[in-house]
Amino acid sequence: MIAIIDYGAGNLASVVKAIRHLGRECVVTGDGDTVLGAEKLIIPGVGNFRATLPLSAGGLGVAVRSAIASQKPVLGICLGLQWMFEGSEEAGELQGLGIFPGHCTRFSERVKSPHVGWNRVAIGPHSRLLRDIPSDSYVYFTHSYWAPLCPDTSATCVYEAPFTAAAESGNLFGVQFHPEKSGDIGMKILENFCAL
Repeated sequence: MIAIIDYGAGNLASVVKAIRHLGRECVVTGDGDTVLGAEKLIIPGVGNFRATLPLSAGGLGVAVRSAIASQKPVLGICLGLQWMFEGSEEAGELQGLGIFPGHCTRFSERVKSPHVGWNRVAIGPHSRLLRDIPSDSYVYFTHSYWAPLCPDTSATCVYEAPFTAAAESGNLFGVQFHPEKSGDIGMKILENFCAL
């Protein structure tokens, strides 16, 4: 069973629909015991970085971190990926999980923000999450802040400058784009995660 974490950051229904379309059992939850009993976790999210506070505090935060420590596969989507970095200038007082190094930064006024729509991703050769996905595939983005490139970056996108479109380390996987809104390519990515 896959636990889709409800921490108040929205975009739950489309993730649930996509996972169920793949024939996988899932539950939307903010309950720590349910999180600990799940086989895999998905941390979706759209919104301000401050919305990640429940992931770092209280019973839900403890359960999510315990699940991560126990090596359960975890997929962060959009804000979920950004939370896996050290933090974001959007809410400088809050810390992220800190698995991936660096802080998320807002796009400058030189480009339209948010970055919304289809864009290409360049995929590295050893990604487990993006296996069998052709490099330069188009996926759907909607975000105003971007994660820096880091040693764990497994796919990049260019919008004003190159940024991390996907990162992975051990049991942790994150994507800045929305696979649940990215058509057949996105469904294949979610299928890859479910098969881990």
